[in-house]
Amino acid sequence: MILSELNKGIYYVGVNDRTSSLFESLWSLPAGVSYNSYIVKGDKTALIDTVHISKAKNFIANIKTAIGESPIDYVVINHMEPDHSGAIDYIVKSFPDVTIVGNKKTIEMVEGFYGSISNTKVINDGDVLDLGDGKSLKFVITPMVHWPETMMTFEQSSSTLFSGDAFGCFGALNGGVIDAECDVESYIPEMYRYYAAIVAKYGTFVIKAIEKLKGLRINRICPTHGPVWQDYMMHVIDLYDRLAHFTPQNGAVIVYGSMYGNTEDIAELIARELTVNGVSVRMHNIATADLSVVLADIMRFKGLIIGAPTYNSSIFPPIQNLIEAIVSRGIKNRVLSTFGSYTWGPGISVKIEKSFESLNYDTVSCKIEMKQSILDNDLYNRIEEFAKVFAEKVK
Repeated sequence: MILSELNKGIYYVGVNDRTSSLFESLWSLPAGVSYNSYIVKGDKTALIDTVHISKAKNFIANIKTAIGESPIDYVVINHMEPDHSGAIDYIVKSFPDVTIVGNKKTIEMVEGFYGSISNTKVINDGDVLDLGDGKSLKFVITPMVHWPETMMTFEQSSSTLFSGDAFGCFGALNGGVIDAECDVESYIPEMYRYYAAIVAKYGTFVIKAIEKLKGLRINRICPTHGPVWQDYMMHVIDLYDRLAHFTPQNGAVIVYGSMYGNTEDIAELIARELTVNGVSVRMHNIATADLSVVLADIMRFKGLIIGAPTYNSSIFPPIQNLIEAIVSRGIKNRVLSTFGSYTWGPGISVKIEKSFESLNYDTVSCKIEMKQSILDNDLYNRIEEFAKVFAEKVK
């Protein structure tokens, strides 16, 4: 590893994972993922978070590059999910005098995952750990972003925020560590996807965390996934704030299920008419689409149009799964419409609409439900009229 010094005495010692195909055994990783960890070196040395156990060997090598044979005095755990705490055993074995630092819930989880560890230090919100030589760590507890124990660590002399999973994204680091060294545009869609898949349910807590951070003068954000944010830091904070408030951009997402292509025909017609009416459209066939990409687009855009065939007198199962994912995340402030097709069991559009009642969407009932196939010329007229109304809502 070529040593990456972010500021005097602060080093990046994280690792890349370009092997795993799924994150949490759920979410695709077409561009891999990084597990970020950092060293803060004063008179004493603190390691901020560890990495996935599969990368422990590379991780220890990176630490040795940064500090040589010097000891690690503290390991600060901002988040206990095993992609960040998995190498704790390796650290304790390599540095037997190390002290594990975390809040009360963190230490309970450390013992639950890894058994009893002799040296632990419980901190409270606002506590400061003095490392000497001008370096000090202030702890900011930010529960439910996105686990109960989550917190952030602020190195006061350099104004560096170690933010845990907050402000992170999918995508391995391609040589660069700081945003100025990276192709940032490739990471922004991965931030939407990461937030939609992992964090979206906890928007209320993200808002509280951002409010809490306003009292700190921050020069850089060091998350546990993705680049270190310096030049783009304010853009990233603003993006997280908008996502947490479910503030959408203009545009529409059409998601459909189609067994034999008839429901897909309607989706294509709706997409064309919306485009004619000046609406930017993203389309997804739920049977082949990546769920995290679909959710990311739904988080991003104001209009949501969902279509499905009737299946066993109910909603086509992949669309039902999508609905559950949207509702469980509480995605708000959307304009909704539904459409469908059937052979002998009508009413699919109403069933889909009812599934979203708890979110109080602005619903545009398009009354587009096709029996068997597009043979009714009036269907074209209804789609045309619907598109005009929907376009006004989302532009």
